[in-house]
Amino acid sequence: MGNASQYASADVPEDVATGPLLTLKEHVALIAAVQAGAPHVECSLDLGRSTESVAIGVDGWVWQGRLYPYLDICKDRTIYYRVDGTFAPVSRYATSLIKLVPTEWGPPTFEIDGIKMLPTVQTSPYDDARRKVALIQPRGKVILDTCGGLGYFAAWCVQGLAKQVLSYEKNPDVIWLRSLNPWSPGADDVLSLTRGDIVEQIAALPGGSVDAILHDPPRFGIAGELYSQVFYDQLARVMKRKGKLFHYTGTPNKLTSGRDVPNEVVTRLRRAGFVAAPSGDGLLAVKR
Repeated sequence: MGNASQYASADVPEDVATGPLLTLKEHVALIAAVQAGAPHVECSLDLGRSTESVAIGVDGWVWQGRLYPYLDICKDRTIYYRVDGTFAPVSRYATSLIKLVPTEWGPPTFEIDGIKMLPTVQTSPYDDARRKVALIQPRGKVILDTCGGLGYFAAWCVQGLAKQVLSYEKNPDVIWLRSLNPWSPGADDVLSLTRGDIVEQIAALPGGSVDAILHDPPRFGIAGELYSQVFYDQLARVMKRKGKLFHYTGTPNKLTSGRDVPNEVVTRLRRAGFVAAPSGDGLLAVKR
């Protein structure tokens, strides 16, 4: 193994959280390389977007000419980022614990108080977003993305050549997660990200100003206002005639929850002026 001391140390305060992202998978690969006496190891330091060769030393590993220490503790279901000279979990706690969580697919999900916010069991959350965005056919359209989250809907809208994507996210900690997630898109001429509650912000949007809507709210018990008749009436107001809406509802068990949320949503959407039908774990609706 090489002498890693020839490289600049990364153990200095950093004003901006930058650098490699580590999960248990990469940590195990680094430690295994040390134990095997390997000079290099191939691994991903950007949650699966790319793979790089990392130099291995006894006193640390080297990435982009900088020396990084091996983690003393590396937990499963945790992503670590470099900030202020150390590795810290990508999580924050204000009124709730918000955490970026790795997946076997590469693109991460996130959790709020331990509740997973994106599907990951059978598919990548990024691919899941691709399928749902395809339902509203984004090319050339102005799209309202009501609950931006990690921005996967918005990313596929941009890749699908949408004319404009108006994305809203009210939680500043979720926006912070986006800033560290290499799979989250940045704002540009097509995509705008507004920090604000869409329930309040939608009143400022002109009537008939969007061609399609992506509505991916938290579950009903957390954000019932995003399933209300008042809000659906607003969605109908800003939507052009024949515009398409994909509404994530999940598949709650009405035997345990005591209510049939998808059917309630269909009823309210119809009252607002949509024709709605089940589509996967949500509803696809068209404004009459």
